[in-house]
Amino acid sequence: MQIALAPMEGLVDEILRDLLTRCGGIDWCVTEFVRVCDRLLPASSFHKLAPELRQGSLTAAGVPLRLQLLGSDPACLADNAAYACSIGATAIDLNFGCPAKTVNKSRGGAILLNEPELLWRILREVRGAVPAAIPVTAKMRLGFSSTDGTLECARALVDGGAQQLVVHARTKVDGYKPPAHWEWVARVQEVVTVPVYANGEVWSLEDWQRCRSVSGVDNVMLGRGLVSRPDLARQIAAWREGLEFSPMGWKELKPLLEDFWRQARDKVAPRYAPGRLKQWLALLTRNYPEAKRLFDELRRENDCERIDILLARA
Repeated sequence: MQIALAPMEGLVDEILRDLLTRCGGIDWCVTEFVRVCDRLLPASSFHKLAPELRQGSLTAAGVPLRLQLLGSDPACLADNAAYACSIGATAIDLNFGCPAKTVNKSRGGAILLNEPELLWRILREVRGAVPAAIPVTAKMRLGFSSTDGTLECARALVDGGAQQLVVHARTKVDGYKPPAHWEWVARVQEVVTVPVYANGEVWSLEDWQRCRSVSGVDNVMLGRGLVSRPDLARQIAAWREGLEFSPMGWKELKPLLEDFWRQARDKVAPRYAPGRLKQWLALLTRNYPEAKRLFDELRRENDCERIDILLARA
């Protein structure tokens, strides 16, 4: 059984990867997608979204990082994947799940699930371009507007060379609306010979237990559920091993939040740093009443020094 931290554009950057992998239970994580169009990208494009490339593709906690690419040109994706490996990538993941309209309009993400033959060609080219020792994996949704081609797409990805599949158990049209159709994860696992990970609507240990029962797979990729409950992976891992655990309380979480704010202030311009903090706090309100009170205090505050004070006394 493995537990992965999902790639979430504009949310899970290197700061959150650092903090969440410190909490324990996560076996590997994935970058926000690197957009590949029609040229070989410079090293700076990869380092911007994956500074961990400079430290062995590991977070500070030692958790392996996979570099995710998004695009539709098989040869160009292959060239960029090979170059990324030459500058430190130790695993390549390919995105066929992004539901964003701007991405789909330019033939990226979930729209490619309408073209299973192209999926196969992309995986074949990328797998052939990167060193044999470097894993190539893929993330998919159940389809663009329906599940009619789900199994065909899964087979195309694996036949092309994907060594693992993460299945976000919704279509593009479903977006992020519940429910996630975990029964489709089971159907995918039946037709492919590689490990399959369930993804979608796992917000708690109980959700994962239900997901495991319905999907038939132990492996899970956690997204918003882990961001809103930073010890969720640790809880799942402990339960699976039959170990006792105490859920993370506000006292344990608050130092992580303060560290997040320090790192955000160092990385992001002052006008944008408050938004990053509020973004995480908004998700934490789902499980922490203290986060709700702090969020209410900060929601209209954009002065970084004032936020320093409010956060210190929260």
